[in-house]
Amino acid sequence: MSKVKPNRFEAERIKKLEKIQSLGFDPWGQRFDGHIPIAEARTQAPEASGEDGEEVRIAGRIMLRRKAGKLRFYDIKDWTGKIQLLFSRGDLTEAQWELMGTLDLGDLIGIDGCLRRTETGEISVFVKELTVLCKSLAQPPEKHHSVKDVELLLRQRSLDLIYTEGVLEKMLKRSQIIDSVRQTLRNQKFAEVETPVLHAVAGGAAARPFITHHNTLDIELYMRIALELHLKRLMVGGIERVYEIGRVFRNEGIDATHNPEFTMIEIYQAYGDYETMMDLTEAIVTDAVKTISDTMELPWGEGETIDFSGPWERKKYLDLVREHAGCDPADPAAVAAVAKQHGIETENVHPDVVLNEVFEATCEEHLTGPVFVIDYPASICPLTKRKQDDPDIAERFELFVKGMELANAYTELNDPLLQEELFQTQLSGLSDEDSMAKMDTDFIKALKVGMPPAGGLGIGIDRLVMLLTNSHSIRDVIYFPLLRPEGQPSQPE
Repeated sequence: MSKVKPNRFEAERIKKLEKIQSLGFDPWGQRFDGHIPIAEARTQAPEASGEDGEEVRIAGRIMLRRKAGKLRFYDIKDWTGKIQLLFSRGDLTEAQWELMGTLDLGDLIGIDGCLRRTETGEISVFVKELTVLCKSLAQPPEKHHSVKDVELLLRQRSLDLIYTEGVLEKMLKRSQIIDSVRQTLRNQKFAEVETPVLHAVAGGAAARPFITHHNTLDIELYMRIALELHLKRLMVGGIERVYEIGRVFRNEGIDATHNPEFTMIEIYQAYGDYETMMDLTEAIVTDAVKTISDTMELPWGEGETIDFSGPWERKKYLDLVREHAGCDPADPAAVAAVAKQHGIETENVHPDVVLNEVFEATCEEHLTGPVFVIDYPASICPLTKRKQDDPDIAERFELFVKGMELANAYTELNDPLLQEELFQTQLSGLSDEDSMAKMDTDFIKALKVGMPPAGGLGIGIDRLVMLLTNSHSIRDVIYFPLLRPEGQPSQPE
């Protein structure tokens, strides 16, 4: 394979790299001990202009540079913030001054110097020693402070994190949110576990799986579409409060709220029910809000907000259908009439499947929330315990915020005989991937050992981060979202 010829920008940077080497410095850098975060350095700056402050050691990437007479100004940033550097020829050796002349935007450097405020009040570091930590050979994007090519940035996420304002901070908030979720569960004595990604049966959810093949065993396997069935096995085994945060894979469409691989958390609590899970869900989300914000009211879109302060509303599924679809959910003909108004197929489709599509078409957009939608038709919830006084209703809730489903929870079905029967029940009008009629014999065996009554909960972590960071596309909160190969039309938002 022939070597790719560098473009003129890269060629110029390679010349500077060679200059660094000729001066006796390493252009790729070495260990740089003792440096402090830029945000911490800024707190040590003197209050008065012109007054010398602390000696500091910092490191970061060059984001801006400019000249003013014999002075050279550079802005560098790390993952905590930015700071101005001031190079004065009188403060540096000849070799150091020449080294400074090899610097480009994007280079990583280490600095030893003295904190000072300039006459304009700008916190700066007056450089005493420069260390090159990595020469960047890539030219930054044009006008990098307002890069508009979203596809470019998503394909080259490194550039997005460096040059798009707010992206790094948003993704670090993602880590804070996930850590908060774990802390809330630790405080309530839940155990975190890891379960298999490769499944023999694509169960625990209604979704089309990705299929792979194990060569040695010569068997077809599925990338997991849910965490549920293995976590329930662990409850049978005696882990009474259990959860997993993991990647889940669904071979389905891509849009503003869906990515084929995504992060979710599933949680199971023995001797609880779906009301237990409502309380837990509210605690998880409100604790996460408190971790990243001083207020429970967060911005959403243009001029809107989401108030996460509790207690959150609870509304019954059938009541919402009556309110927003304008029909009696117990009257299949009336529901079918509304369905036809929305282009929903009704012929040879189970009435509860039609009802659920009507719910999605007429109700979800009104669920600005946070609101728990409770008590779903039992026929569409095959892993859920029925209400004792009404076996047609399942003890299930979904949490909606701004019309987006954020969480799904059940009072878990622990009757192995009924579960086995429901695994074999395919509702008319449902395709195979939309059905949960997938027999998992090993799971039934585990249920026959005896699973305690329990509440179970699933939360989409990516959607939670979207809502808490005012992000309107799931691609904005996943480090590396799935994209079409370059050259193909981009996917819709």
